[in-house]
Amino acid sequence: MNPSITGLHHVTAIASDPQRTLDFYVGLLGLRFVKRAVNFDDPTSYHFYFGDARGTPGTILTFFAWPGARRGIRGTGQIEAPAFAIPPNSVGYWLNRFKEHHVPAEKTPARFGEDVLRFVDPDGLAIELIASISSAGFEPWADSTVPVEHSLHGFHGVSIALEGYEQTATLLIETFGYRLVEQLNNRFRLAAPSEAGAGRIVDLLCRPDGSPGRVAAGSVHHIAFRARDDAEQLVWRKRLVDLGYNVTPVIDRTYFHSIYFREPGGVLFEIATDPPGFTLDESLEELGNQLRLPPWLEPTRSQIEEVLPAVKVPAKQ
Repeated sequence: MNPSITGLHHVTAIASDPQRTLDFYVGLLGLRFVKRAVNFDDPTSYHFYFGDARGTPGTILTFFAWPGARRGIRGTGQIEAPAFAIPPNSVGYWLNRFKEHHVPAEKTPARFGEDVLRFVDPDGLAIELIASISSAGFEPWADSTVPVEHSLHGFHGVSIALEGYEQTATLLIETFGYRLVEQLNNRFRLAAPSEAGAGRIVDLLCRPDGSPGRVAAGSVHHIAFRARDDAEQLVWRKRLVDLGYNVTPVIDRTYFHSIYFREPGGVLFEIATDPPGFTLDESLEELGNQLRLPPWLEPTRSQIEEVLPAVKVPAKQ
């Protein structure tokens, strides 16, 4: 087996206020609240999952919600911005929506022929909307607070800020199978070989004079790439270990299985399996309605629920 990465599985960031995070990503951006879970390493805090109608890999943005977490510092060795794809005719809609909700947003100069909107979430996480014709791998959510014709179509990709880009580019190209498709000044655009699916783009920003960032609230904790199944994931693990990377054992995250390692620029990379998926313990209609715990935490459910703050999912108006 000689697999190649087909794109992003998910992006995980850090938030400081669970309710405010729900209000922003469901209420304003119109994403579906796919899963209400806890951080397996800190069960006293939430782990929220947002995505399309079923949480398709390539559409999933997750948050470790740590109340009172300090603000991160932007810099090198971290994700500069996750970017969602929107239909090309939706730029005006989103500019108006941000204005109506008093969220500062700007239309930046076109990048590789595509319009770009940039804004920050309540914790300062920079996010981009890229006007793109591709919507492959996206399943619209009928109950979104945003009209289906203007909804976010999963990830366009991510931008990574690095002191030097060459070693990261080598990993993505020679190991993951990405290809360098364009360059604009210090931005190097790499794309996964598959033409299908969301989250195919990784932009490397070379900033040799930049200061190292600090990952905290308003920062991306890690990004995850897709593996088709457990067998393919094991192939990836062996390949990375053979290249000298320190890779974790396979970790059961209930809805996918994961391995983690640091890429040469310092960003935490994950490779996550597509199955089992988010309908493992809830029906498609019920996604996100109830707190879901893995079997080993069920005996302490009452204690966990007592500690977690109450939250309310914004409804379609």
